[in-house]
Amino acid sequence: MAALDLFGRRWSLRILWELRAGPLGFRPLQKRCDDMSSSVMRQRLTELLDAQVIHQLPDSRYELTPLGQEARRALNPLARWAGRWAATIDPQGANHTDDQSAGRTPHPNAVDDGKPERDSAD
Repeated sequence: MAALDLFGRRWSLRILWELRAGPLGFRPLQKRCDDMSSSVMRQRLTELLDAQVIHQLPDSRYELTPLGQEARRALNPLARWAGRWAATIDPQGANHTDDQSAGRTPHPNAVDDGKPERDSAD
């Protein structure tokens, strides 16, 4: 329940998503998170730091810890499901993922591996 509480807080998952490709400083991360307020950004970063999901590098950038990388991988099936869900409710918008519309290349570990999903938890 603690993990659901942490990741259910507004912007927490977005921060994980934006850090998936590597470390980012405060301002670049804030920009990628649609210019969220500095106070909310500091609060979420503090919570994620305390949870040991991210850590701060000596140059002040933030990056995922091994636990954060594991959480990101665990969320990949949910991201794939979300894509199918979006295609179901908006077939014309299905060809535009966040990465495609933002002009970014998806992180290789976030790509569907082509294997059928199991009914059990990944």
